[in-house]
Amino acid sequence: MELNSTTIHDAIHPTAAFFQDRSALDQSSPHRGASAPNPWPESQLNPKNRVDSLDPHPNPLWRIDGCTGLGTQYYAIPLFVDNLPPMRFDVFVPQETTQDPLLRQILDLDAAFHTKDSTRLNRLGITRHILRALQKWSLEGEGDAKFITALYKNNPFGSRIILEDFGYHIESIKVTIAATFTVEEQLLKPRDLVDSVGLPEGLIPDAIDISTLSIVQQLHDSVCLVRIRRGQEDAQRLWIFKALTSNAKYLIRELRNLLLMEPHPNVVSKPKYLITKYCRFGGKTAVVGFILPFYANGSLRDTVPLLHIHGLLKPKMQIMWAKQLASAVLHIRERGKIYYPDLRLDNVVLTAAGDLVMVDFEQRGVWCEFAAPEVNAITYVHTLAVDQPEEDQPDMGYGGQATLPPGEGSMTLDKASDDKLGDDAPEAEDSRLHGQFDRSKEQTNRWISILDRLLPDWQALEADEKWTPLPHGYTSYNIPWLALDAVEQEAAEVYMLGRVLWCLFEGQCAPQHAAVWQSYRREPDYEFPEYRHTPRQMRELIDGCTKGRRETLSKLVTRAGSRIVLRRKNSEVDLNCTPIEVLDAARDWWRVEVEEAERFLAKREELKDRGEWDGNPYKRLRLMEVVSRLDEYEREVGLEEMDREVLADVLKRCK
Repeated sequence: MELNSTTIHDAIHPTAAFFQDRSALDQSSPHRGASAPNPWPESQLNPKNRVDSLDPHPNPLWRIDGCTGLGTQYYAIPLFVDNLPPMRFDVFVPQETTQDPLLRQILDLDAAFHTKDSTRLNRLGITRHILRALQKWSLEGEGDAKFITALYKNNPFGSRIILEDFGYHIESIKVTIAATFTVEEQLLKPRDLVDSVGLPEGLIPDAIDISTLSIVQQLHDSVCLVRIRRGQEDAQRLWIFKALTSNAKYLIRELRNLLLMEPHPNVVSKPKYLITKYCRFGGKTAVVGFILPFYANGSLRDTVPLLHIHGLLKPKMQIMWAKQLASAVLHIRERGKIYYPDLRLDNVVLTAAGDLVMVDFEQRGVWCEFAAPEVNAITYVHTLAVDQPEEDQPDMGYGGQATLPPGEGSMTLDKASDDKLGDDAPEAEDSRLHGQFDRSKEQTNRWISILDRLLPDWQALEADEKWTPLPHGYTSYNIPWLALDAVEQEAAEVYMLGRVLWCLFEGQCAPQHAAVWQSYRREPDYEFPEYRHTPRQMRELIDGCTKGRRETLSKLVTRAGSRIVLRRKNSEVDLNCTPIEVLDAARDWWRVEVEEAERFLAKREELKDRGEWDGNPYKRLRLMEVVSRLDEYEREVGLEEMDREVLADVLKRCK
């Protein structure tokens, strides 16, 4: 089964439990790499099926910094214009491109589906094909330096460069500009942060215009590296510019959290500046993002496995980072008075001195294979209540609606911008489905009824992409987490913390093998909860954090290269499995999970009604207990304090 948005949805989405008709998949179709001869109309020897060249251009005018949108959205940066502001004018290719199997193979579209980082992405045919099309546009068409300068100056934030008639020959590719006002319509004026959001006026940072920023690199969908062209001190540093291209309410939520957070050495600092832009639509000057410190040592997701591979991940580092992380999570809950639903190595970065810093405070959540089972139970019901068959959804073209992976809060977002998804998150899934739903209206109404009891205001919370006054004083939008009380939220945070500690002590980037929708530079060698390197005391701690864990879908369905395949009982990948077998396995697994979720929520409701509910039913450790046990372990094994010069040298060598 090749990776595309349809098969992703069918395999990993809870609604897979309610698909029956998969006749569109031909069980007898050959696998990728089969040697069956191609007829002349489909042969690469046929001139109409040839791409002129996929060699890198010797004098490129454009650069691709990354990809999202399941291989349809590319971060393109023009190299021939200086001091361009970070306006997020990404390049989009039509999703229909993915329907041509031969073109998919030539341009490596299956790999682009799950590849996000610049280094690996620029080895793929699709990236080189796009760069050649843009090169031709800039040299022979209207896309010269004058045009690009005007484009960045006069169009709304988040407008799109669309490659139409995208095919084998760059001569036939038409480049068009789509000025999109959706993002700017959602933005708030700086004064609204006081009047509507309720932030104290004295906390609001100074505002500077986006034109004073110069983009250096787009790191992932919501974060780019910039220089500030004002003031000698600011100009000498690199900074992070945080902005979203959809669901601006999450940007305001993060800004609010950071400004109200008490300082902690292992939590990202308050924003340095607000970044504003004059929006012609509505005639307002609004907040498009904010400036944060840049941490050049990157995230633990990439650093930990690299240190492990080279034998440089030492116990002193592990216990220092474990203590810093646990202390930060405790601080966020006790002093910050908020929940943190997205705890994973991606959201933990390292300072120049090697200290850990937690980032990303949008509070959207994490996908199901990272989240606690009680969070997943609510997420599954929410997903099933709101997800609709294709025939009930409007055709949205390039900006169509896409269904989020479980655990990401709101279940729809603009296909062209899966913000937080992000590199930090799972990518958006397409809502087009093979086959037909067999679930009844009665079932859907039952799930809606469950949600109504869990969180009566849930529909109002997800009604709009922009920040609006919310009922009953809500200030966040994560429905599964808002349905939990404070004790339950802490227990769910401890669960995620335990998974991160496993990664840290085992030297892995994630608790599961290759994610279906996103690949990492260094994939995990094995899965949680297998232990190979973790000391006994830390194993007991991690097990105490992750009580109540359930088997994840990755035990059955995984990505091998660019195919979705089955994992058999002995954990070996079955490269000869058929698409029908994959979908059947996913369907059966989801049916069990959904049934268990409903049982859990019914029992929780019953015990709550009787006043007998324990918000920590699995008896996980409390955050304070985790901090204490880490201190005890450090004293017990007699670890000396980490030599910072040695650590800085190690991190430098691992870059």
